[in-house]
Amino acid sequence: MTAHTAIAPAPGSCEDLVSRVLAGAFGHNPRTLRVSTAFTTRQSVSHTGRTGGYRNEVLSLRIAAAVGSCAVEPGGLPDGAADDCVGTDAATLLAHPLRPVRIAALDAFLMHVLPHGPASGARPQPLPAGTSLEKSRARARAVVGLLDLPPGRTVLVVGVVNSLLEALRERGLRYVPCDLKGGTTEWGEPVRENASDLLTRCDAVLASGMTLGNGSFEQFRTHALRYGKPLVMFAQTGSAVLPRFIGSGVTAVSAEPYPFFWLDGGPGTIHQYGGTR
Repeated sequence: MTAHTAIAPAPGSCEDLVSRVLAGAFGHNPRTLRVSTAFTTRQSVSHTGRTGGYRNEVLSLRIAAAVGSCAVEPGGLPDGAADDCVGTDAATLLAHPLRPVRIAALDAFLMHVLPHGPASGARPQPLPAGTSLEKSRARARAVVGLLDLPPGRTVLVVGVVNSLLEALRERGLRYVPCDLKGGTTEWGEPVRENASDLLTRCDAVLASGMTLGNGSFEQFRTHALRYGKPLVMFAQTGSAVLPRFIGSGVTAVSAEPYPFFWLDGGPGTIHQYGGTR
């Protein structure tokens, strides 16, 4: 039995998971684990061969050898947010007024006690070295491979990544793109800003871990649980958090801890939980 399957039953919400952490259910006291390093990563990208671009901003917290992360909208963190975390214990940060700090702290704690690997229920998936677009496409194919759907089905994509849409097209899957930033896809398709009225139109949901940071994850988890729909998460945010929800609405997770694929051109690894092998 793996460490992942031993943590049962799955939590009923993020608040429930935090309560378990604070109660010592994971065998470690978060009051004794302090953040030694806190930092933000800001990135702007325009892949060669693509017409558009995007920006990323991520808060990361380090506990011992583990790094937990939470992406935010660029400019969404107040000045000094990272400084406030340094030297602070995980339990205190789990009650921080800023949700991204709470999520990054929870991710760092769980990364420390349940690092990605077979003992935690993960299957390593290598990413080859390459250009930013090549690595983006390789990751996208691995993520979409977690969806067990026949061609012609419709996927709600929350957090638009053009490489993911491209991989869905290759699989013959339809999609409805949704992102808080709106706009259009690489192929000129409109991106919807509100996912709530789209859920019933789709056969599965493919969602970014950023939904943890903006508070929308619960609506997707509870919808998937209620209607028995596949919910696959691709997670840089909360890569150690979201696997804990497999069996409680989440079907599969592509977990990608820091450093992320877009930071360098060398080979990397993502960690897959659940889904098809």
